[in-house]
Formats: sequence, structure tokens, C-alpha cells
Amino acid sequence: MRRPRELSLRARLSWLTVVVVTAGLAAGGILLIGVLNFALLRAVNAEALDTANGVAKLVDQHQLADVISVNPAMQVQVIDAQGRVVAISAGADPIVSMLHDNELHGMADGDVTSIPGHRIGLDGEARVVMKTAGPPTDPVRVLVARSTDDLSQGVHILRITLLIAFPLLVAMLAVIIWRMLGAALRPVDALRAGAEEITGGTRAGRLPLPESRDEVYRLAVTLNGMLHRLDAARARQRAFVADAAHELRSPLTNMRTELEVAQRLPDTDWPALSADLLTDVDRLNRLVDDLLLLARSDDGAPPGRSPAARLSEVDLGVLVADVASRYPHVGCDRTEVIATVEPDAIGRVVANLLDNAERHAREKITVEVADEGRQARITVTDDGPGIPAADRERVFDRFTRLDDARARDAGGSGLGLAIVRELVRRHHGTVTLGDAAPGLRVDVRLPR
Repeated sequence: MRRPRELSLRARLSWLTVVVVTAGLAAGGILLIGVLNFALLRAVNAEALDTANGVAKLVDQHQLADVISVNPAMQVQVIDAQGRVVAISAGADPIVSMLHDNELHGMADGDVTSIPGHRIGLDGEARVVMKTAGPPTDPVRVLVARSTDDLSQGVHILRITLLIAFPLLVAMLAVIIWRMLGAALRPVDALRAGAEEITGGTRAGRLPLPESRDEVYRLAVTLNGMLHRLDAARARQRAFVADAAHELRSPLTNMRTELEVAQRLPDTDWPALSADLLTDVDRLNRLVDDLLLLARSDDGAPPGRSPAARLSEVDLGVLVADVASRYPHVGCDRTEVIATVEPDAIGRVVANLLDNAERHAREKITVEVADEGRQARITVTDDGPGIPAADRERVFDRFTRLDDARARDAGGSGLGLAIVRELVRRHHGTVTLGDAAPGLRVDVRLPR
């Protein structure tokens, strides 16, 4: 079965808005008619009561005429205690009371009741007000009936007018809402078209920004920022893959060359060849480990230790001294500093810094462990050529070598300092480079 096509956002919003507006207008129309009808009935009751009060005053003053002059839409009867009609207005029945005995029973001064108008010769419904007048010994009751036909006709005309104008008003509002939503969603269509062009490769990686500084503008700015980060990530990934392939090719090429030469020489020194091959294999192994560590750091996780990290309280002085003992020309100045770290990770940090220093130092390399209160500091200093201040941030990028101090044949892959920063970052620490006059000073600070 074919699935029905879904409405567009513009159509759904227009439909919802028209429905809400229609419901609001209908409720407003019903309320208007109800309030108008209530107000008109109150006006009728007030008019009838005023007339009854006027007639009662005439009765009290003994000035009541046989025919009472009132509004043609009204009828007046004055009834004595025996129910006889003693005075009327023009058009009123001179014999039969406009209210039956059961209707008069229980009515107090100023009470209003409704009767059919045709019963007393009026059109539509009639509102009847009762008022007592005269002396207590011989009271009379004044009945004033007011037709509501003219008021009902006015309400009916209003109802018909609303029924005719209502659909036209809703249709006009629907057209206005459709055009307004189209104008409001036009920047969204521009963003969608821009995204399609970017996907199709016919547009640079930026979405068009609308002129209005509204929510759509902020959305476009956010999306452009995301696209910029994605482009940068893709560029870093391409550079990383290219550099990694280049680095892996060098030891593989050396191994292949040595094996091809060994095949052609009958008196090959296989023990020496195997030692050379093991050196290249070790270099490959270190490079692969470094690449895997950096690849795991690119998973988007925030800085901090992973849940699987094996943390323990260790004496950094002992840990650093143990790593420094593998380097015969490194001097170690340490104090007891207890910190909660990953021993293997911090050991690798120190080893990478010492490897870097050993490749570029002239004569002297020192490593120092110091207590700085809430932080522990590990400092590695060498008397090599140092790093210019302008390049001290760039050297932490992957596969970065400075022309005068990072030669490929020195054994470095350009990943050592990148790994140092990543491991220190996982410990919420910092690593900075400075001058050692002469040489380079590397300070690693770790929270304890």
C-alpha cells in the first residue's frame, strides 16, 4: 500500500494556525452573541422596571389615567387585589391579566418572568415585571410587559452577519498566514538548498546566512561552525593518514632493501642483518603503538582519565628515576612527591621527553621532580639548540619536525610531543616549553 505523502512544514503550520484562529474566532463570536443577548435582556428588564416604577408612582399619587401612555413595544396592566384589571395601556387586554394566577403567585416587587408574546398580542417573547403600589389596605399590582422581538432580530442579524463574514475572514487569514509562513521559512529553504549544494560538491562548505538576526540566523551560524569543524577534522584525518603512511614506508623500505641485497650476496652476514631488521621492527612497533594511542584520543571524548585507567598512588621521584636510569647521560634531581596517576602513562611521558632531549642535546640532560603544593612538577632540560618561541606550540602537532632540529634520520617520528600532551591532558595536567639558557626546558605539571 502506497504511503500517503506527508504535508510540508509550511502546510502543517498553516493548517494548525488556521484551526487555532478559527476556534478562537468561533469562541469569540459565540461569546459576543451571548454577552450582547445578556446585555439587551438586562436593558429590557431595566426599561420595563422603570416603567413599572413610574406607573406605581402615579398610583401612589392617585394620578393614574384610564389609559396609560407607554412605549408601543410595551403593555401595562394595573390589577387590584381581586385580580380585576383597573387600568391598561394602549393595546393591553382590559379584562384578562397578562399573567396567570400560578405565574403571579410568589412574585415579589421587581421580579421578572418571561411569557410567549402572542398571548398578549406582542411579537416574540415578552418580559413581564411586577411592581406593588397603592396603600397597604388596598394594594394593586402593576404589570409591565416588554417585547424582545426587536432585540432578538438585532441579535439574529448579528448572527447571520458573523456566519457570512466568518468564512471570508478565515479564508483571508489563511492566505495571509500562508504567505507569512512562506516568508519566515524562506531562509530555511535557503539553508536546505545550500546543504544540497555542499553535498553535491557545487558549493564551498558554508551555508548562506539570512539577513535577519533571528533563530534561523543563529542556526546557520551554528551549522557553519559545525561544518568548519568537520572540514578541519577531515583535513587532519587526511594529513594524519598521509603522514602515517609516509612514516611506515621508511622502515618497510629499509627492511625490503636489506633483504633484497642479502638475497644477491652469497656471503651475507645474517646475524648483523637480523639485528638491523629487529631495529626497524622495533621502530615500526613503536610507531604503530604511537599511532594507536593518538587514534584513540581522536574519539571525541573530553579531557580526563578513562574509566579503565589504572590509577595508583606512586612516588613520582622513584618513577622518574627508574625511567632516567635507562639513559646513561641523564642526571636526575628528585624529591618524594606522591601523586595519583597512571604509572605507565607518566613513565612514557618521561621517556618521550628524554628521547627527544637525547636526540638534540649536546652534552647535558637533567630531569627534576619537585613538589608545588597541589601540583607535582617534572622538568626535563637539555643544552641543545632549543625551540624558537614561535614554534613551541606547533611542535605538539603530529608529525611535526623543525628543519634545524628535527631530522628524520635522528630516529624521531614527530609523534613524541603529541603523545606527551595527550597523556598529560588525560591527567588534567599541562605541558609547557621554555628556554634553558642554552637549550630547552619542558615543564610537566600534574594534579596530585
